[in-house]
Amino acid sequence: MLQCRIPMRQAVHHWRIQRLTAIMLIPLCLWFIFTLAGMTNMCHAVVSAWIKAPLNSLMLIVLVIALFYHAHLGLQVVIEDYIGNEKLRNCAILVSLIVMAGAGLISGLAVLKITLGL
Repeated sequence: MLQCRIPMRQAVHHWRIQRLTAIMLIPLCLWFIFTLAGMTNMCHAVVSAWIKAPLNSLMLIVLVIALFYHAHLGLQVVIEDYIGNEKLRNCAILVSLIVMAGAGLISGLAVLKITLGL
């Protein structure tokens, strides 16, 4: 008989958050792709000026947070499905969280650094 590793309440919450971030990413990614595709000159100065606009920097930070959080949630599901050893599974989930949080933090700080002109 199969045992449920995580309580049903947590699983439902995880599922809902994963769907919410997926829905958030659709317009954010479309905005990002079409905005960059519309730029005729992709030199450093033009892109930096684009990032410095308050709305663009805010949207980029929200995109980065949603993207890396969604990636962590997806990796967590894959890890839970394919790693049977509980200690190894928990370690892999922790590593995934650290890597995704670190990458998201670095990306968000890069946007803030450009925005604030540091």
